[in-house]
Amino acid sequence: MLGRTDSRARLFSLLLVVVVASTGMAARLAYWQVGQQRTLSEFAARASVTTATIPAQRGSIYDRTGMIVLARTIYQYRVIGDPHDLTAKQKEKTAADLVEYLSLGDKDAKKIRTAMATSSYYILLATEVDAEIVQEMLKNQAKGGLVGISFEQQAVRVYPQAGGAPHTSLASQLLGFVNAAGKGQYGIEQKYDAILAGKAEIVQIDPTVLGPGGTTIKEAGTPGRDVRTTIDASLQLQVEQEVFTAWIADKAKTVSAVVMDPKSGELLAEASYPSYDANAYSQVADQNPDLFMDPVVTRSYEPGSVFKMLTASAALETNTTQLATQLNDFGVLKLPGGQEVADADRRSKGWRTFAYMVAWSRNVGVSQAAFRLGKTTAAASKVLYQTWQGYGIGQKTGIDVAGEVSGIARNPAVDPWAKIDLANASFGQGVAATPIQVVRAYAAMVNGGTLLTPRVVLSDAKIGEAAAVTVTGPRAVTSKTAASLTKLMGAVLTTVPTYDQRTYIRGYFVGGKTGTAQIWDPKLDGGAGGWKVNDYNYSFYGWIGHSNPDLVIGIVIYEGTPTRIKQGVLDMPVQSYELFRRIATDAVTTERIPPNPNGPPAPGTKKGTPQG
Repeated sequence: MLGRTDSRARLFSLLLVVVVASTGMAARLAYWQVGQQRTLSEFAARASVTTATIPAQRGSIYDRTGMIVLARTIYQYRVIGDPHDLTAKQKEKTAADLVEYLSLGDKDAKKIRTAMATSSYYILLATEVDAEIVQEMLKNQAKGGLVGISFEQQAVRVYPQAGGAPHTSLASQLLGFVNAAGKGQYGIEQKYDAILAGKAEIVQIDPTVLGPGGTTIKEAGTPGRDVRTTIDASLQLQVEQEVFTAWIADKAKTVSAVVMDPKSGELLAEASYPSYDANAYSQVADQNPDLFMDPVVTRSYEPGSVFKMLTASAALETNTTQLATQLNDFGVLKLPGGQEVADADRRSKGWRTFAYMVAWSRNVGVSQAAFRLGKTTAAASKVLYQTWQGYGIGQKTGIDVAGEVSGIARNPAVDPWAKIDLANASFGQGVAATPIQVVRAYAAMVNGGTLLTPRVVLSDAKIGEAAAVTVTGPRAVTSKTAASLTKLMGAVLTTVPTYDQRTYIRGYFVGGKTGTAQIWDPKLDGGAGGWKVNDYNYSFYGWIGHSNPDLVIGIVIYEGTPTRIKQGVLDMPVQSYELFRRIATDAVTTERIPPNPNGPPAPGTKKGTPQG
């Protein structure tokens, strides 16, 4: 018979262990529940507190009057579905009501019905629903309808002014847009994002505390500030219409135009086409994001003969060539090494004044003036390059929009110019500038010689108040040289009969210079690069005024399609100087610049050659 295995002592020992363990656990539990109650409560509270960021109201963007809104933020709603615990009948009824409230077509209606037929907890059913519609749906819900539906507020940036071309909003490339994350992109929206966006409010929410006491403001936010631009909305619309019309007529790649006040540097209008509708930026991003780039500040090109005015400036400032100085136009000028400089028609005109060479855009004559800037090619190159620098060529202008580029101006002190380089530079080849740089340079020529910083925002002016205009900046040339250049530009347009006829505006004085530049394509000749055949960029930069220059206007027609091509002749339906006349006419009317009863005579009634 086996012995017993249980033991009273052994059972007692086991019971003692259990009691001791239980006592320890109870003591430990008491320690946490009683002794550490406050600590645990604070820890739980901290764990349940959430931090929320509340975006500030974004400021609006106005035109120069402060009356026309170019960009503003409105609040719309997302419609959220939660059909997980609805009956089939409730799902069908809610879907039908949503289709009616949102005025959906068959395709979108089907998506709503399909989504509501699921057992999901969260479905995004619609976005950017107007507050008025949401209010009507809330009334329905108050009566027991639209079950399983909730609403989330969303800020939406809108650009309410239609542009001057189909499917565009006004000044879209200048303004930019605000992305889904609330950040300004491109143009003014990006440059002034910090001012427009303001500062978000940061709050802590404690769900264990009822009422307002449960919310604590950790960082006070500040609302975004409104911005008033220099842009005249009425003129902007007209310029966009003119640019679009020229783009169609000339079958151009791009057309750009700028209207600037040369006394303040303010842009009154600035437009390019192709453009886009900033209200539909997401679709544009998918299809052609290049449209976001503003060619006026982001596209540098070889400007061609409009740079002859800068060569004239260097000649007059150094007193090496005067407007009345006689130069021999050979038609084709042979240079050492077999290189040549040629006029467009390659015909000799003999001895003519320098003013004639500029007016008729004679490359040979203007190159000779460039050679006279110094005793050697290096010395002359240095003078011309310094003139460019004085006018801000190859440098950012400092205009207050995002994305400006500096262009390309090769420094002869770093990379020496050969004689052919100097010749090409004298008529705007071998250098790349943006339209805003050239407009700025011409403004300095006609405002007495001051190089201004272009601007598109009246940052010192509150809405409804007049902006103080302070003209400051470095001096590009002396006032005497500036006066001669202004006069020369006027003579250019009256000397050449075609310009005289197609730029004449009764009661107003005008001046300017054309440019037709070849286009270098690095893909040609098997990747070695070459000049495009019969493809050119056409420019005109000039001024208009009652007596003196009141406005400066820049025009660039990129890769327009000529209707007639022959030696020295490239005709298009809308020439650059004709587009200038159209925009100048719009501008003096919109800006209320009165006509001068003693203005210039009509074309054909006065002959003459510009003199110094």
